[in-house]
Amino acid sequence: MLPLDRLRELLRELDDPDPEHREMPRNYDVPAARQRFRRFADALEGRFGPSVSAGMGQDSSFLGAASVPAEATGTGRPLWVLISNFGPFVTAGTGRRWGLPGCEEGLDDEFVTWLDELCTELGCVYVPIALLMEPYDGPTHLGDDEAGEALLAALAAASSADEEEEEEDDLPPAWYDRYFQYM
Repeated sequence: MLPLDRLRELLRELDDPDPEHREMPRNYDVPAARQRFRRFADALEGRFGPSVSAGMGQDSSFLGAASVPAEATGTGRPLWVLISNFGPFVTAGTGRRWGLPGCEEGLDDEFVTWLDELCTELGCVYVPIALLMEPYDGPTHLGDDEAGEALLAALAAASSADEEEEEEDDLPPAWYDRYFQYM
């Protein structure tokens, strides 16, 4: 795995503040990215079996997600791998709460080493969740616009949010939000 300081440099280098490039970088090669994602999904299926599910992201800064049910991981926790449109960066975690503190609990070193080697083979960069949870201080505006805030308020009023969801709303933007989140 690359040193954390080098990973931070890469996160900053690829952060284009142009609103037209929040979801994907300039000159994004969609066919190549989709092929890379398919190779990731195939490798995960080869490791964990046919219960792996994979799908593409939409209106997001991540290309796709693959998940492994808890029964197949051997850890008692589900596993997920996200591939960003940027870099392309790759991250992984456990549990059902992507991108929240603690979602890396249960990732073993052997899997991380395997994933990092797969990333290198496919021309990607593995970024640990702990680094992505650092506060976002880049140039891209990640806040909700007025229309987005109105939509969120309407959705919140229509559904009863539990305490955990309220805690999520209180978290400041993190690097995870820039490269692995819905836009």
